[in-house]
Amino acid sequence: MSTASTSPAANRGSQPLTGVINAGSSSVKFAVYEGEQRILTGQVDGLGAHPRASARGADGGAMAPPDLGPTPPATPAEALPRLLPWAQQQLHGRGLDALGHRVVHGGMEFSQPQRVTADLLVKLEALNPLAPLHQPYNLAPIRTVLDHRPELAQVACFDTAFHRTVPDVAQAFALPWAYHEQGVRRFGFHGLSYEYIASCLPREAPAIAGGRVVVAHLGNGASLCALRGGVSVATTMGFTALDGLPMGTRCGELDAGVVMYLLRQGGMNADEVEDLLYRHSGMLGLSGLSSDFRDLLASEEPRARFAIAVFCYRVIRQIGSLAAALGGLDGLVFTAGVGENAAPVRETVCRGCAWLGLEFDEEANRANGPCLSKPSSRVAAHVIPTDENLMIARHVRAALSMER
Repeated sequence: MSTASTSPAANRGSQPLTGVINAGSSSVKFAVYEGEQRILTGQVDGLGAHPRASARGADGGAMAPPDLGPTPPATPAEALPRLLPWAQQQLHGRGLDALGHRVVHGGMEFSQPQRVTADLLVKLEALNPLAPLHQPYNLAPIRTVLDHRPELAQVACFDTAFHRTVPDVAQAFALPWAYHEQGVRRFGFHGLSYEYIASCLPREAPAIAGGRVVVAHLGNGASLCALRGGVSVATTMGFTALDGLPMGTRCGELDAGVVMYLLRQGGMNADEVEDLLYRHSGMLGLSGLSSDFRDLLASEEPRARFAIAVFCYRVIRQIGSLAAALGGLDGLVFTAGVGENAAPVRETVCRGCAWLGLEFDEEANRANGPCLSKPSSRVAAHVIPTDENLMIARHVRAALSMER
């Protein structure tokens, strides 16, 4: 994994170069930022099956991706030693100052980005059972770099951190208090996305930036967040990233009695129930067709249509719940893959929020916004693309600047 010098001194006279790694179970996304400017981006997906790489330069144009070699990587950790030297070549000898990583769960202890140490990694690995689809894959590349490039600064940025402002009454489950004190509570996720949107509101939608806003992060993973003055006060995900809205393969909100039924009457064990709820439910389970919203929206199959209807119903219902938590609603923001691109989903949701005072602009929606509501609407609706990677890069620069 050797590359050129990565010391800040190597980059003297220019803005720092920050690498960002966002690893999942079968893919790893990467980007390099110079200050706020993204100069390189790409991903490797299909890991473990048929890996393929893609990359784009600063102008957004496609470029030759990294060579995955004769023995393709099967995991994000295996892909990283091929990505870093390739990125180094594209940077013309300039070295990375640091790497930032998206880490889904920070638990009770970590409410701010943290410089990676061996001790920190052990603490984060203990949280793997709370996010089994994400946490192990987020952490494996960090360990790879820590083992092979210990001199390269790394910063862990947590999806739960943005929601530590949520009041206890909104975090608590109605279980014996000892469990709450142990950390069995609603943490919330997608925080890096929500934090980025909150940072954009003063520029993109100043009329609602200081008010009561529900942000809909709708994608293969989906949740909603209630913002008051840009601060998280409630969210739909809970103790794990399984709760809340139905998602691509995750069930979302579920009566705990269903789990007991599956264990007792269904003859399943805990691992089988986990696999069912995380990997075979949601849009895939309802439709029997696909977890991809693009496939479902293009399909004429009744179950595909039903899956989308269930999803939209649950989004509308949860918006009402968060509006109640906020004491009213000034704005609704759609973001992430489905929120930014699926006009039929946005239309159904907006029309379902008419009772809140949202006057929907059909023509603006077909044009992908950015404003989806009429000028007379009491509740403004917007589409704002998210950028978790840029948020991570900002956190890395801030964390390292505090050390200097």
